[in-house]
Amino acid sequence: MPAGLASAPIVAFAMCLSVIGLSACTKTQPLDKGLAAITGPGLAANVETLSSDAFEGRGPSSPGEEKTVAFLRDGFAKLGLEPGNGDSWYQNVPLVSITTDPSAQLDISGGSKRQRLRYGTDYMAWTKRVVERSEIDRSDMVFVGYGIVAPEYNWDDYAGIDVTGKTVVILVNDPGYATQDDALFNGNAMTYYGRWTYKFEEAARQGAAAALIVHETGAAGYPWEVVSGSWSGPQFTLAADDDNMGRCRVEGWLSHDAAEALFNAGGMDLATVSALAAKPGFKSMPLQQRASLTLTNVLSRSNSRNVLALLPGSERPNEFVLFTAHWDHFGRDTSLAGDQIYNGAVDNATGTAALLELAKAFKAAGTPERSIVFIAVTAEEQGLLGSAYYAANPVYPTANTVAVINIDALHPMGPARDITVVGYGASDLDDYVEQAATAQDRVVRADPQPEKGYYYRSDHFSFAKVGVPSLYMDPGTDNVEHGEEWAMAQLDDYTQNRYHKVSDEYSADWDMSGMETDLRLMFRIAWRLANETTYPEWRDGNEFKAIREADRSGRGM
Repeated sequence: MPAGLASAPIVAFAMCLSVIGLSACTKTQPLDKGLAAITGPGLAANVETLSSDAFEGRGPSSPGEEKTVAFLRDGFAKLGLEPGNGDSWYQNVPLVSITTDPSAQLDISGGSKRQRLRYGTDYMAWTKRVVERSEIDRSDMVFVGYGIVAPEYNWDDYAGIDVTGKTVVILVNDPGYATQDDALFNGNAMTYYGRWTYKFEEAARQGAAAALIVHETGAAGYPWEVVSGSWSGPQFTLAADDDNMGRCRVEGWLSHDAAEALFNAGGMDLATVSALAAKPGFKSMPLQQRASLTLTNVLSRSNSRNVLALLPGSERPNEFVLFTAHWDHFGRDTSLAGDQIYNGAVDNATGTAALLELAKAFKAAGTPERSIVFIAVTAEEQGLLGSAYYAANPVYPTANTVAVINIDALHPMGPARDITVVGYGASDLDDYVEQAATAQDRVVRADPQPEKGYYYRSDHFSFAKVGVPSLYMDPGTDNVEHGEEWAMAQLDDYTQNRYHKVSDEYSADWDMSGMETDLRLMFRIAWRLANETTYPEWRDGNEFKAIREADRSGRGM
């Protein structure tokens, strides 16, 4: 070949090697195309649509669901992705809706006075049993502290007491948070024993007829209005062969004021007994009261849907990197005066729209070596039901699922100098975040509010429980323009005034630049996962490591 014809490509290739390295020559161009495809305006347009009144709050098994899943299906199809469940875009999730009559009163007898607690104001209660009527009648009440049985911590709040058929009263969170003692449980950081889901499950295992958790804003991580709003109206559960008859007959919450009055009427002080409950060796205390409550329910069986979209890999199409976000929110509450629609703009129209933005980025970058799966799950707000159903009935083998990246609530605060990893230290995925953050001149931080137990509150947890390394990131808290104190104030303001309220609405004034930056970071992580041959692992000592190893070894690896 004449020298003049060969010199230009040789010089260009040499410049590529000298400036950015051989691996960058082969991977940087697709990566940059993907990063450039992610834009704030593109994200904003889909957030605005998904959180509009036309989608009626995206309630499962509602007209809002029909609009939502069709919007996602059409969006993924327009981008050129394939249906993610064979020839279908959907995975059916069988649900039962249980709507409790809010006129029910919780009657507390015994002690110094009789108390009648009001639904929504003093208590919230429901049943997961699929029955039209569920009741307790003069059920003896027992204070069981934190309601925890944890052999690894040498802790058993049910030791020496039989609560069969009784009503247990339980504190929220765990003793580590209450004492701020790093040597007790996990100190300030909530363990799964602190989550309300665990407490109801354990009460049922102990044979209790009813379980009532005492609300406290700091320990729960949200105000009472979140409790009353989240657990009113239709409550969904996964359909089960036994109709959930193994659950307590009644599950619920007591407001802090109502709990104080209850203990006072029984000759006890809530603060005093709570302090005792946080100490090793605590013994559960029978109360002097009995509880009576009749729940009358309207039942409705339905199918909701997870939405699945697939981008097949070029080299290892049977290995999968998953993105998840929940598309659902609380729908419409016709009992409210004025605004009745829980638009769920931040939670989680942002994460749902992010799936489309990331799909667009992968299509722009070109086909990765591993397959990418986007899953918009249903009924997260009802207890991670859509992701739990998928984890129990995986479309793609969990042993071949490389990792899950979950997106739940991106905040319009602008870019930050840091990125938060919820559950930092759990897996090798921390290293992937570190690398991606370094490329953006950012630092990685652990969750600044570990007492709120966010690791157990979104859909990645369903995948972690079956062993798949799962990553959940929150926006950074060191805002580039305003600093850390301002950012934390913004997050606290959202929790107090918009989280799980009708006021969580999209605004054209939102600053989308931080969301754009965070999505580009996620794309970097996923691009690396999708183009390497190794699998990230759980760290030594993590509770999910053995599950993963057993799952992977079942493949003969």
